[in-house]
Amino acid sequence: MTLYSHKEINIRRTWLLFTIFLVVIIGLGWFFSYVFDSSAILVFAVIFSVLMSLISYWQSDKIVLAMSRAVPVERKNNPELYNIVENLAITAGLPTPKIYLVNEASPNAFATGRDPRHSVIAVTSGLLAKLDRTELEGVISHELSHIGDRDILLSTAVVILVGFVSLISDMFIRSMFWNRGGRRNNRDEGGGILFLIGIIFAILAPIASTLMQLAISRKREFLADASGALLTRYPEGLARALEKISADPTPMKTANNTTSHLWIDDPFKKKNHVSWFSKLFSTHPPVEERVKALREISV
Repeated sequence: MTLYSHKEINIRRTWLLFTIFLVVIIGLGWFFSYVFDSSAILVFAVIFSVLMSLISYWQSDKIVLAMSRAVPVERKNNPELYNIVENLAITAGLPTPKIYLVNEASPNAFATGRDPRHSVIAVTSGLLAKLDRTELEGVISHELSHIGDRDILLSTAVVILVGFVSLISDMFIRSMFWNRGGRRNNRDEGGGILFLIGIIFAILAPIASTLMQLAISRKREFLADASGALLTRYPEGLARALEKISADPTPMKTANNTTSHLWIDDPFKKKNHVSWFSKLFSTHPPVEERVKALREISV
C-alpha cells in the first residue's frame, strides 16, 4: 500500500458527489416545477446545477482563497516556509503547491485545488509565529497528504455545492409564501400533500448536505494525520502542533460555516463539544483523539 493509496477512492467519491448533486438538484427542480406548475423551475435547476458543477471543478479553489482573504507567498517573502513546503512535496513525490498566507493571529492551515498540479497550501500568520520548525513540518505534511490523497477537490467542491443546495432550499421556502403553493396545489386535491413534501425536502436538503460535509471532513482528517506522520517520520511534530493550535483561543475573523471543514482545526474555536450530539455537528474530530492516534503510530 502506498502513502497515497486512498487517492483513487477519493477520485471516485468526487465524481460520485458531482453525480449525486446533479441528480438531486434536477430531481428537486422537477418536483418543485410540478408543485408550482412551472416548467421554468426545472429549466433553472438543470442550467444552474450544471453551471455550479463546472464552477466547483474549475473555480472553487479561487473562491475559497478569496473568502479567506489569502495572499500569495513567494520564496523571497518567506524562504523558510517555501523550503519546508518544497522539500516535503519532493519527498511525497508531488508538485510543489502554491503557498498562500492568511493574515490571522489564530494558527491554522488548509489545502485546496482541483488536483496536485493546481494545488494550494494556505497558512495563517499565527501558525508561522507560534509553531517551531518540526511542528510546522507536521502541519504542512498533513496538508500535502490531503493533496496526495486527492481530498482537495472534494473538500473544496463541497463548499460550493452545499452552499448551492442551501440557497435553492431557501429560495423554495421563500417562494412558498409568495405563491401560496402554486396553482396546481390550489386545484388538485393532492396538492397539499405534494406541497408538504416539498417543504420537507427544502428543510432536509441543506441538513443532509451539511451532515455529508461533516462526515467527509472528520474521516479524512484522521487519514491525513496518519499519512502526514508517515511523510515526516515524526508523528510527535504534528501531535504537538495540533495541541498548540487547539489550545490557542483566538477565533478566525474570516471563518465561515461553508469553509470551516477545510481548516486543520476548527476555526471557530468551539471547545465545548462534550456530548455525542455536539460531536455529530462538529466539522473536526476531537483533537485529543487525533493526538492519541498519532502517538500510537510506529515509524
